[in-house]
Amino acid sequence: GYEVANSCRFNRADSADMTLSMSSGGSTTKFTKSFWVKRCAVGEQQYLFDNSGETQIFFKLDSGDTCTLGIYEGGYSTQLVSTQLFRDVSAWYNFIIAVDYTNATQAHRARVYVNGTEITAWGTETRPSNDSTTFDTWNSSKTHYLGSNASTNHYFNGYLAEVVHIDNAQLTPTSFGEFDSDSPTIWKPKNVSGLTFGTKGHYLDFEDSDNLGDDESGNTADWTEVNLAA
Repeated sequence: GYEVANSCRFNRADSADMTLSMSSGGSTTKFTKSFWVKRCAVGEQQYLFDNSGETQIFFKLDSGDTCTLGIYEGGYSTQLVSTQLFRDVSAWYNFIIAVDYTNATQAHRARVYVNGTEITAWGTETRPSNDSTTFDTWNSSKTHYLGSNASTNHYFNGYLAEVVHIDNAQLTPTSFGEFDSDSPTIWKPKNVSGLTFGTKGHYLDFEDSDNLGDDESGNTADWTEVNLAA
C-alpha cells in the first residue's frame, strides 16, 4: 500500500499559514480539492482554505465542529453546512471538495466527501440554481490562503498532508484514496503524483523541509510559508 511520508503542522498560536498569488487562466466552473486533516483543537472556527477577491471560495471547520463549504459572490451561490461533527483529534480525515457548476444535476454541482463517502446531510444547503453560474475570480490574480482565511484570522490548528488542487475537473474520491481490502470501512491514501492537475493545479507533499510550500504538480505553483518552521 501507499504511505504518506510527511505532513505539515499548522500552529494556530503562531498565526501559521501559506499563501499563493494565483494568475488567471484556469477554470471558473470546475475544480477538485483533496487534503488529509488531523485536528489538534476542537470548538474553534478554523479555515482550511480561502481566497481574496470578488468570489470567495472557502472550506472551514466551524466552532460547533461541523464543516462548511462556501462560494460567495455578493451572496452565496453555494453554502453547505454539515450536520456531521468532526471532533476526533486522534484520527486523520480526508476531505474532498468537488465542484462543477456546469453539471446538469443541481445536487452534483458542489460535492463534499469525507473518508471516501459523500456528505449528504446538510443543516444548511444552498446550491446554484442553474448550470451557467461561474466564480469568475477563482483563478484570477488573487491571493489564496491555506490554513487561514483572507482576513488572516481563524487559523487552522493541526496537521495537513497531501494537499491537492485539480483545475478544470470534478473528480471522485477514488482518484485520491481507496478502502482497505481487509478492513473495508478504513479509507487510506493513494499515490496522487500521476494525476492531471490542470493549468492552475498544485500538489503539496511537504517533503522538502526547507521549502514546505513546494509544488510537486509540475506547475511551479509554489506557496509562501508564513510563520512556519521546518
